[in-house]
Amino acid sequence: MKLAVIDGQGGRIGAQLVAAIRQAGLPGEVLAIGTNSAATAAMMKAGADAGATGENPVIVACRDADVIIGPIGILSADALLGEITPAMAAAVGRSRAVKLLLPLNQCNTIVVGTRALSVSALIAETLGELEKLTGKS
Repeated sequence: MKLAVIDGQGGRIGAQLVAAIRQAGLPGEVLAIGTNSAATAAMMKAGADAGATGENPVIVACRDADVIIGPIGILSADALLGEITPAMAAAVGRSRAVKLLLPLNQCNTIVVGTRALSVSALIAETLGELEKLTGKS
């Protein structure tokens, strides 16, 4: 299973996701796809198998990923302080991968019906869904 973790800015959320996936011992290749080099470096340090930075790596990773994980902003052009380009958002949206998106209710996007949870609680819920997908639950 190929897991693409996409994050930007400092990569804090992506790094926490990668670390949680590693700690849970879930099967699969974890790709760190950063919108900038700091985000990629943070996810690589957290234990990703491979990493790449920028618009084209997001597009390429979305073509064959089985699961895409990241903040919900990766679906919105100009999100993450402008780091998500329209092409990146389209690639994520068009991908056939299962998308596990953390509803952070930022970037002027509020997901109605979600609970206000901490990042660590959102990551725990994401891990639960990922465990179901990998059959580890």
